[in-house]
Amino acid sequence: MKIVVLVKDVPDTYGERTLNLETGLAERDKSDRVIDEIVERGLEFAISFAEQNEGTEVIALSMATEQSSATIRKALAMGADRAVLVVDEALHGADITLTAQVLAAALSHIGFDLIVAGDQSTDGVGGVIPAAIAELLDIPQLTRLASIELSPDRVSGPRTSERVTLTLTAPLPAIVSVTERFAEPRFANFKGIMAAKKKPFEVLSLSELNATIDVMSAPRSIMTNIVAKPPRQAGVKVVADGDTAQHLVEFLKKNQLV
Repeated sequence: MKIVVLVKDVPDTYGERTLNLETGLAERDKSDRVIDEIVERGLEFAISFAEQNEGTEVIALSMATEQSSATIRKALAMGADRAVLVVDEALHGADITLTAQVLAAALSHIGFDLIVAGDQSTDGVGGVIPAAIAELLDIPQLTRLASIELSPDRVSGPRTSERVTLTLTAPLPAIVSVTERFAEPRFANFKGIMAAKKKPFEVLSLSELNATIDVMSAPRSIMTNIVAKPPRQAGVKVVADGDTAQHLVEFLKKNQLV
C-alpha cells in the first residue's frame, strides 16, 4: 500500500500574516512556517495506518520553495518514509488550477494507492484541490471525511453535516480529504528528528515530472482588487457602576445581535 499525503507549508496559523499589496501574494518569509494543521491530522492517519499494516509506505508530497524544505522534513520526523518536493521558479504565485496540475503530475510520477489531503488550507482556504486532482487523474474522491476505513482495495468514511451523516465508499486508487475531526497529530520526538535526516528527500523540477504543463499561458485567475486589512478598532470598556447590564443591552442592540 502506497499512501501519499499532500503536505502544505503555510504561515503560522496563530501568527500575524502580511499580504503584499502589489502582488496579492502572502509574505511567507515574514512569519514562522509550519505544516498546515489539518494536513498534520492526515499525516497522523497515514503514519498510524502504516504502523499497523506492514508493507505500507507513507510519502509526503509538496509543491513549494526550497525554503520550505525544513517544514516538509517535519513530516519525515513524524514518521513518513520519504518526501518529494516540487520546486520551480515558474510556479511562484501559482493559482489553484496550476497547483492541482503540478500535484497531479507529481502523483503520476510517484505512483499511489491512496492520496490524503486536508479539506482546505489555513492560508488560501480554497478547499478544491482534492476535487481538482481527482478530475485530472480520473479517480474517485471522498472529501471532508470525519474518519477513514482503509482496506487493500477500498476506502470509506463518513461525511458529517449539520443534518445528516453520509457513508462514502470508493475503490482504490482514490483521493480523500480529512477534517479537524481526525486525531491530533503526534509530536516529532528526538529519535524521529534524527531519523528524518537519513530518509529520502527528493526535489523535482517541472521538467523532471515529464508533464506537459503550460505555465506561460494567460493567467487562469485574475486579481481585480487588493486592500489592506483595516486596523483593529479599540474596544469599549464598561465600568461596573450599576449600569453594566444596560450598557450591554445597548451594545447588543447597536450591533444587531439581539
